[in-house]
Amino acid sequence: MPEPMASHYDVVIVGAGVVGSALGATFGRQGRRVLLIERDWAEPDRIVGELLQPGGVRALEKLGLRQCLEDIDAINVVGYNISYQGENVSIAYASDHDAPEKTLEGRSFHHGRFVAKLRDAAKNSPNVTVLEATVNEIISDKLTSQILGVRCSNKKTEQSEYYYGALTVVADGTFSKFRRDYISTPVQIRSHFVGIVLKDAVLPMPLHGHVILGDHPPILVYQIGSNETRMLVDVQGKLPSAANGDLKRHLEGVVSASIPACLLPSFKAALQTERLRSMPNSYLPPTANDTHGLLLLGDAYNMRHPLTGGGMTVALNDIVLISDLLSPARVPSFDDTNLVVSQLNEFYWKRKNLSTVINILAQALYALFAADDSRLRRLQNGCFRYFQRGGIYVSEPIGLLSGILPLPFLLISHFFRVALYSIYVLFQGATWSQYPALMVESVSVFWKACLVVLPMLWSEWR
Repeated sequence: MPEPMASHYDVVIVGAGVVGSALGATFGRQGRRVLLIERDWAEPDRIVGELLQPGGVRALEKLGLRQCLEDIDAINVVGYNISYQGENVSIAYASDHDAPEKTLEGRSFHHGRFVAKLRDAAKNSPNVTVLEATVNEIISDKLTSQILGVRCSNKKTEQSEYYYGALTVVADGTFSKFRRDYISTPVQIRSHFVGIVLKDAVLPMPLHGHVILGDHPPILVYQIGSNETRMLVDVQGKLPSAANGDLKRHLEGVVSASIPACLLPSFKAALQTERLRSMPNSYLPPTANDTHGLLLLGDAYNMRHPLTGGGMTVALNDIVLISDLLSPARVPSFDDTNLVVSQLNEFYWKRKNLSTVINILAQALYALFAADDSRLRRLQNGCFRYFQRGGIYVSEPIGLLSGILPLPFLLISHFFRVALYSIYVLFQGATWSQYPALMVESVSVFWKACLVVLPMLWSEWR
């Protein structure tokens, strides 16, 4: 691995998380000279980015990075168990179309261990130079506005250094310090996830992600190691203070009354010993790239609610697309910025089938699962009853969620079927005298469904 002595590279990547590391390894193997800059190369510690859907596992395989899931105590995930008002429905991942005898699997793990493996892959890839430094500025040509590289503070020397690249990739994550300079769309934050690790928890269904619904925002539970289970509790509005114990009391009140009895002992023990941590649940629709010499990727570019665990699946599939569209066969040199921008415009449209499905599904399911008005509660109930029907009513939705069926119109079809089924459930057991009021409520419920999904469809496809 070359020392970071040169000042000019084919690609300068800001951020060595999931996206930056995977992209650095991929570009390096293609023969591009890569500089991968990270502020802190120590193993990161996050409470999200811990579940990789089957579509993400498949993307890792295409990138030749499947081995990064090995030796990190990753857990096979074969589906979901949804609990609603004491009832349960199990939804298994579909069969692999390429190997029908094999069921698709996701993986859950400690985020930091996975990132460390990806970083090792990047470090060990040819043509990749790594640097520990804080990027302070994206450098641009004052006349043409083309991005030229970065100015950063070297952690060892504490001096400003300049590194130039034909292409600069910003992949500095959820809290990107450079996003707002190039994306005018504001990040929307509706809630936070509060995370806690349960030790030796007994899950109702091992190897499944658990979604617990009720008269409260959703609670997620999934293993991240042989003896460790992550619980994420959605908290809307302002977070209660952790310092004065309000957050702990909030969790005790909401979670203890909602989770299965088998989880209570490990949850109560964790409340006494484990640190409570939080992360904002953000939404940022994608925008077209029109800045020469620049590419934003990952959470710096596009975010959705982490309820469905689709973020890394979108990001890794973006890298699969980028590695093809910007391959040496298609773009011999990144110095040809007009060609690069043209290919990135193609990337913007080609990624939409998958990203639209994952993004809308995450936001729409969150709206239903966190139902905060009577119409959304009707849709929440109808969605659960819809899943109880089995067959294509679960196999196709789980295919959409897992990143295997990138079919936006199939998603919209199922969403409105859920809306209509919610109305059907509304009328079940009703008397004729109740029909007039229920007809009015039905229109309101369907209109609410439109308000949930259509604005998001517009923001994703414009």
